[in-house]
Amino acid sequence: MNQESAHSDRRHVPARDLGWSKSLARLLAQANVSANAISLAGVVAAALAAGALAATRQASGIPQHIFWVAAGLLVGTRLLCNMLDGMVAVEWGKASPVGALYNEIPDRVADLLILGGAGFSAGGHELLGYAAAFTAVFTAYIRVAARSVGAPSDFGGPMAKPMRMAIVIACCAYLGFTPDDWHPRFGAAGYGLMALALAIIALGSVVTCIVRVRHAAQYLNANA
Repeated sequence: MNQESAHSDRRHVPARDLGWSKSLARLLAQANVSANAISLAGVVAAALAAGALAATRQASGIPQHIFWVAAGLLVGTRLLCNMLDGMVAVEWGKASPVGALYNEIPDRVADLLILGGAGFSAGGHELLGYAAAFTAVFTAYIRVAARSVGAPSDFGGPMAKPMRMAIVIACCAYLGFTPDDWHPRFGAAGYGLMALALAIIALGSVVTCIVRVRHAAQYLNANA
Protein backbone atom coordinates (compact mmCIF):
# COMPACT_ATOMS: atom_id res chain seq x y z
CA MET A 1 0.00 0.00 0.00
CA ASN A 2 1.52 3.35 -0.96
CA GLN A 3 1.32 6.27 1.42
CA GLU A 4 -1.25 8.24 -0.58
CA SER A 5 -3.71 5.35 -0.74
CA ALA A 6 -3.02 4.50 2.88
CA HIS A 7 -3.96 8.03 3.95
CA SER A 8 -7.20 7.86 1.97
CA ASP A 9 -8.24 4.53 3.45
CA ARG A 10 -7.76 5.06 7.17
CA ARG A 11 -10.21 5.37 10.02
CA HIS A 12 -9.97 8.67 11.87
CA VAL A 13 -8.47 7.90 15.28
CA PRO A 14 -8.00 10.97 17.53
CA ALA A 15 -5.47 9.10 19.69
CA ARG A 16 -3.02 9.17 16.76
CA ASP A 17 -2.44 12.85 17.48
CA LEU A 18 -1.49 12.32 21.11
CA GLY A 19 2.12 12.61 22.19
CA TRP A 20 2.38 9.16 23.78
CA SER A 21 1.10 7.38 20.68
CA LYS A 22 3.47 9.30 18.41
CA SER A 23 6.38 8.51 20.72
CA LEU A 24 5.48 4.81 20.84
CA ALA A 25 5.16 4.63 17.05
CA ARG A 26 8.54 6.34 16.71
CA LEU A 27 10.19 3.87 19.07
CA LEU A 28 8.74 0.92 17.16
CA ALA A 29 9.81 2.35 13.81
CA GLN A 30 13.32 3.11 15.05
CA ALA A 31 13.56 -0.43 16.39
CA ASN A 32 12.68 -1.69 12.88
CA VAL A 33 9.47 -3.34 14.07
CA SER A 34 7.39 -3.73 10.93
CA ALA A 35 3.78 -2.64 10.66
CA ASN A 36 2.90 -6.18 9.61
CA ALA A 37 4.43 -7.60 12.79
CA ILE A 38 2.38 -5.17 14.86
CA SER A 39 -0.76 -6.32 13.03
CA LEU A 40 0.05 -9.92 13.91
CA ALA A 41 0.70 -8.93 17.52
CA GLY A 42 -2.86 -7.63 17.59
CA VAL A 43 -4.12 -11.09 16.63
CA VAL A 44 -2.05 -12.65 19.43
CA ALA A 45 -3.59 -10.18 21.90
CA ALA A 46 -7.06 -11.03 20.56
CA ALA A 47 -6.41 -14.77 20.96
CA LEU A 48 -5.25 -14.27 24.54
CA ALA A 49 -8.30 -12.09 25.20
CA ALA A 50 -10.56 -14.83 23.85
CA GLY A 51 -8.87 -17.34 26.15
CA ALA A 52 -9.29 -15.06 29.17
CA LEU A 53 -12.96 -14.47 28.30
CA ALA A 54 -13.66 -18.19 27.97
CA ALA A 55 -11.80 -18.87 31.22
CA THR A 56 -14.26 -16.70 33.17
CA ARG A 57 -16.93 -19.39 32.70
CA GLN A 58 -14.81 -21.97 34.53
CA ALA A 59 -13.57 -19.63 37.25
CA SER A 60 -15.21 -17.93 40.22
CA GLY A 61 -14.34 -15.36 42.84
CA ILE A 62 -11.06 -13.48 42.54
CA PRO A 63 -9.66 -15.61 39.66
CA GLN A 64 -12.73 -14.83 37.58
CA HIS A 65 -12.32 -11.10 38.26
CA ILE A 66 -8.67 -11.34 37.21
CA PHE A 67 -9.67 -12.99 33.93
CA TRP A 68 -12.22 -10.23 33.25
CA VAL A 69 -9.64 -7.50 33.84
CA ALA A 70 -7.02 -9.33 31.77
CA ALA A 71 -9.49 -9.76 28.91
CA GLY A 72 -10.32 -6.05 28.91
CA LEU A 73 -6.63 -5.10 28.89
CA LEU A 74 -5.90 -7.51 26.05
CA VAL A 75 -8.79 -6.18 23.96
CA GLY A 76 -7.35 -2.71 24.53
CA THR A 77 -3.95 -4.01 23.44
CA ARG A 78 -5.53 -5.30 20.23
CA LEU A 79 -6.89 -1.80 19.53
CA LEU A 80 -3.50 -0.26 20.32
CA CYS A 81 -1.83 -2.58 17.81
CA ASN A 82 -4.48 -1.65 15.22
CA MET A 83 -3.60 2.00 15.67
CA LEU A 84 0.18 1.62 15.80
CA ASP A 85 0.50 -0.57 12.70
CA GLY A 86 -1.01 2.20 10.58
CA MET A 87 1.10 4.88 12.23
CA VAL A 88 4.32 2.95 11.66
CA ALA A 89 3.34 2.17 8.06
CA VAL A 90 2.18 5.64 7.06
CA GLU A 91 3.79 8.25 9.30
CA TRP A 92 7.13 6.43 9.31
CA GLY A 93 7.09 5.25 5.71
CA LYS A 94 7.23 1.54 6.50
CA ALA A 95 4.27 0.44 4.39
CA SER A 96 4.86 -2.79 2.48
CA PRO A 97 3.36 -4.18 -0.75
CA VAL A 98 1.33 -6.66 1.31
CA GLY A 99 0.44 -4.13 4.00
CA ALA A 100 -3.21 -3.93 2.94
CA LEU A 101 -3.59 -7.67 3.51
CA TYR A 102 -2.01 -7.44 6.95
CA ASN A 103 -4.22 -4.46 7.72
CA GLU A 104 -7.48 -6.24 6.89
CA ILE A 105 -7.16 -9.99 7.48
CA PRO A 106 -5.68 -9.96 11.02
CA ASP A 107 -8.33 -7.42 12.01
CA ARG A 108 -11.12 -9.75 10.94
CA VAL A 109 -9.51 -12.70 12.73
CA ALA A 110 -9.22 -10.59 15.88
CA ASP A 111 -12.92 -9.69 15.73
CA LEU A 112 -13.87 -13.36 15.37
CA LEU A 113 -11.65 -14.39 18.28
CA ILE A 114 -12.76 -11.71 20.73
CA LEU A 115 -16.49 -11.78 20.01
CA GLY A 116 -16.55 -15.55 19.71
CA GLY A 117 -14.64 -15.85 22.98
CA ALA A 118 -17.09 -13.45 24.64
CA GLY A 119 -19.89 -15.83 23.70
CA PHE A 120 -18.23 -18.51 25.82
CA SER A 121 -17.58 -16.22 28.79
CA ALA A 122 -19.43 -16.29 32.10
CA GLY A 123 -22.92 -14.97 31.42
CA GLY A 124 -22.29 -15.03 27.69
CA HIS A 125 -24.28 -16.79 24.99
CA GLU A 126 -22.55 -18.84 22.31
CA LEU A 127 -25.04 -18.02 19.54
CA LEU A 128 -24.92 -14.33 20.35
CA GLY A 129 -21.12 -14.53 20.20
CA TYR A 130 -21.30 -16.09 16.76
CA ALA A 131 -23.88 -13.53 15.63
CA ALA A 132 -21.81 -10.61 16.88
CA ALA A 133 -18.66 -11.99 15.24
CA PHE A 134 -20.38 -12.65 11.90
CA THR A 135 -22.10 -9.27 11.68
CA ALA A 136 -18.92 -7.47 12.77
CA VAL A 137 -16.93 -9.10 9.98
CA PHE A 138 -19.73 -8.34 7.53
CA THR A 139 -19.51 -4.61 8.28
CA ALA A 140 -15.88 -4.72 7.15
CA TYR A 141 -16.80 -6.81 4.09
CA ILE A 142 -19.31 -4.17 3.00
CA ARG A 143 -16.71 -1.41 3.41
CA VAL A 144 -14.18 -3.29 1.28
CA ALA A 145 -16.79 -4.33 -1.29
CA ALA A 146 -18.04 -0.76 -1.64
CA ARG A 147 -14.51 0.52 -2.15
CA SER A 148 -13.88 -2.14 -4.80
CA VAL A 149 -16.69 -0.72 -6.95
CA GLY A 150 -15.60 2.89 -6.60
CA ALA A 151 -17.24 4.16 -3.42
CA PRO A 152 -15.05 5.63 -0.67
CA SER A 153 -14.22 3.56 2.39
CA ASP A 154 -16.94 4.07 4.99
CA PHE A 155 -15.85 3.56 8.59
CA GLY A 156 -19.10 4.99 9.95
CA GLY A 157 -22.20 3.49 11.47
CA PRO A 158 -23.26 3.03 15.09
CA MET A 159 -21.25 -0.16 15.62
CA ALA A 160 -17.90 0.28 13.92
CA LYS A 161 -14.85 -1.51 15.38
CA PRO A 162 -13.99 1.07 18.08
CA MET A 163 -17.53 0.97 19.45
CA ARG A 164 -17.67 -2.84 19.41
CA MET A 165 -14.44 -3.13 21.32
CA ALA A 166 -15.39 -0.29 23.68
CA ILE A 167 -18.53 -2.21 24.66
CA VAL A 168 -16.53 -5.38 25.33
CA ILE A 169 -13.90 -3.47 27.33
CA ALA A 170 -16.54 -1.65 29.37
CA CYS A 171 -18.32 -4.93 30.09
CA CYS A 172 -15.07 -6.60 31.17
CA ALA A 173 -14.16 -3.64 33.37
CA TYR A 174 -17.54 -3.64 35.09
CA LEU A 175 -17.52 -7.39 35.67
CA GLY A 176 -13.91 -7.31 36.80
CA PHE A 177 -14.08 -4.43 39.25
CA THR A 178 -17.54 -4.82 40.79
CA PRO A 179 -18.84 -7.38 43.32
CA ASP A 180 -20.54 -10.48 41.98
CA ASP A 181 -23.82 -9.35 43.56
CA TRP A 182 -23.84 -6.40 41.16
CA HIS A 183 -23.70 -8.61 38.06
CA PRO A 184 -27.14 -8.84 36.40
CA ARG A 185 -28.69 -12.12 35.31
CA PHE A 186 -31.40 -12.48 32.69
CA GLY A 187 -33.93 -15.29 32.27
CA ALA A 188 -34.02 -18.79 33.64
CA ALA A 189 -30.75 -19.68 31.89
CA GLY A 190 -28.96 -16.96 33.85
CA TYR A 191 -27.36 -15.14 30.95
CA GLY A 192 -25.43 -12.10 32.06
CA LEU A 193 -24.13 -8.72 31.04
CA MET A 194 -21.88 -10.09 28.31
CA ALA A 195 -24.84 -11.71 26.57
CA LEU A 196 -26.58 -8.34 26.55
CA ALA A 197 -23.43 -6.68 25.22
CA LEU A 198 -23.16 -9.21 22.39
CA ALA A 199 -26.82 -8.72 21.47
CA ILE A 200 -26.26 -4.95 21.27
CA ILE A 201 -23.14 -5.46 19.14
CA ALA A 202 -24.93 -7.83 16.77
CA LEU A 203 -27.96 -5.56 16.31
CA GLY A 204 -25.79 -2.47 16.01
CA SER A 205 -23.61 -4.19 13.42
CA VAL A 206 -26.69 -5.02 11.32
CA VAL A 207 -27.66 -1.34 11.40
CA THR A 208 -24.08 -0.41 10.49
CA CYS A 209 -24.22 -2.73 7.48
CA ILE A 210 -27.42 -1.09 6.27
CA VAL A 211 -26.00 2.41 6.77
CA ARG A 212 -22.82 1.59 4.84
CA VAL A 213 -24.71 0.02 1.94
CA ARG A 214 -26.95 3.10 1.73
CA HIS A 215 -23.97 5.46 1.76
CA ALA A 216 -22.22 3.48 -0.97
CA ALA A 217 -25.36 3.35 -3.13
CA GLN A 218 -25.93 7.10 -2.73
CA TYR A 219 -22.33 7.83 -3.73
CA LEU A 220 -22.40 5.54 -6.76
CA ASN A 221 -25.75 6.91 -7.94
CA ALA A 222 -24.54 10.49 -7.54
CA ASN A 223 -21.33 9.81 -9.46
CA ALA A 224 -22.68 7.51 -12.18
